[in-house]
Amino acid sequence: MNQIIFQHDCVLSDVHMFLPNSRHLMTRLNNVGQPVYISKFKLLSNAEKQERNDEATRANHDSETHIPQESDEEEGRDRNVEAALDEDGDLDVTHRPRNNPAGDNCREVVCPVILKQSHNHALQNEESTDEEIDEEADDIIRIEHTMATPLEDVGKQVWRGALLLADFILSNRLMFQGATVVELGAGAGLTSIIMATLAKRVYCTDVGEDLLSMCQRNITSNEHMIEHAGGEVRVRQLDWLRSDICTDPDVELSWTEEEVADIHDNASFIIAADVCYDDELTDGFFRTLYRLCNNFAHACTVFISIEKRFNFTLRQMDVSCDAYNHFQHCLSQLEELEDGQCSYTVQQLPCTFPQFLQYERIEQLELWKVTANRVPSDQAQSNSEPCTGTS
Repeated sequence: MNQIIFQHDCVLSDVHMFLPNSRHLMTRLNNVGQPVYISKFKLLSNAEKQERNDEATRANHDSETHIPQESDEEEGRDRNVEAALDEDGDLDVTHRPRNNPAGDNCREVVCPVILKQSHNHALQNEESTDEEIDEEADDIIRIEHTMATPLEDVGKQVWRGALLLADFILSNRLMFQGATVVELGAGAGLTSIIMATLAKRVYCTDVGEDLLSMCQRNITSNEHMIEHAGGEVRVRQLDWLRSDICTDPDVELSWTEEEVADIHDNASFIIAADVCYDDELTDGFFRTLYRLCNNFAHACTVFISIEKRFNFTLRQMDVSCDAYNHFQHCLSQLEELEDGQCSYTVQQLPCTFPQFLQYERIEQLELWKVTANRVPSDQAQSNSEPCTGTS
């Protein structure tokens, strides 16, 4: 595949728009012709986190209590001055002088960077040393991803929900220490990598050969962080629209019987980041969540991050957030479910924990906690599927 393919229905993640001074290096085209990039996500130090919090505080203070400066007063006086016109009667606009000591060209020169080009060391430039250092740094996560895809391939992008969930994980290290964790809809694998620096074992699950291979490469690229922490990540296929876990040895990245027994006996956490954006997939997600929790031998805690997205719909001729509303509906159904196997409690968590990764934590980002408690066997009744997505 040598040709870049763009479609009219591409969806773009805006995570990378808020990463100043960062480089997104294109490495290849994937199997469907989408450009694949590598981005570096740096874990902020305590000083950097404090500086970021101070900047946010100052920004909020300035926006709430804006004091007119001299320039504001001058601008007010200028509004009363009659507009200047040129010889043709067009508006003559006076531009502000540019502060450009380097010369007339104020644009920074941007050159493409070739990451790999044969094994000839003579072709490598000085940046190779920096790349090698970054690959071994314990505070830099290298993620291979796409930037614009059709809706069915959005898992190949990095979304703010994954960064929010990663922040929560890093803020609660003791909670996840030594745990067995299942991530549903892991996408590029960023959250699983973060979790593996604390947990004993993470099952990083999604569906699609191209997506899973990308996720596997990201796990390998950050293996030094995972091994240093003593964790392990296993990338496995898990299709929410199927009623069983694939254990066919002929299928790539399928489960072994031992792994299925491991999650049933030992998994205590399920995590999911920004996976509820389509009603059918949301229904499948909650059905899968229900089946897993019912098969676990003990109580399980689920953490779900989501971004409330507003869209204008022709059906309602108004701005709405239908995907989020459907997610809320499914949460309510799960909490009200009485099947004799598990009881579920739902709680929205405040997003006031520290920020370890650089992104814009907007107010539309939410984190939800679902606790699944086993009902004593003497009270158990016949099992039944939840009616997610229906009234």
